[in-house]
Amino acid sequence: MIASKLQQMIGEAMKAHDAVRLSTLRMLSSAFNYAKIDLQHDLTEEEELIVIRKQAKERKDAIEAYTKAGLPERAESENAELKILQEFLPPEMDEAELLKLVEQAIIATGAASLADMGKVIGSVKQFAPSVEGGKIAELVNRN
Repeated sequence: MIASKLQQMIGEAMKAHDAVRLSTLRMLSSAFNYAKIDLQHDLTEEEELIVIRKQAKERKDAIEAYTKAGLPERAESENAELKILQEFLPPEMDEAELLKLVEQAIIATGAASLADMGKVIGSVKQFAPSVEGGKIAELVNRN
């Protein structure tokens, strides 16, 4: 489980006096605890990955917002946290592979318009659960 490994990593970050890593790992541990309370059971590894993906998405959104607002220092801080979170996530699917899945899903669902996008995204998510829906939607819009 990721949570038990996380506690060990927090100790290592404390010993190394790595403030950014320590605060990011503590934030993630806190997010795990909130999810555990919400779900009222210990998190499975898949549920832990969902929490990590949510935290990573929040960082990506913050980077975009800070960049648009002209605050590069804050964007860089969020980017450092994002890199730490990505250590826990499996590698993302290659865009060419994802495009193949999207094309197959369009054919399989019989999608004919953008109104059918939800069906296509749901179908692709079955085979690539780690890919963000926004990225899938972008590829669907291109086809």
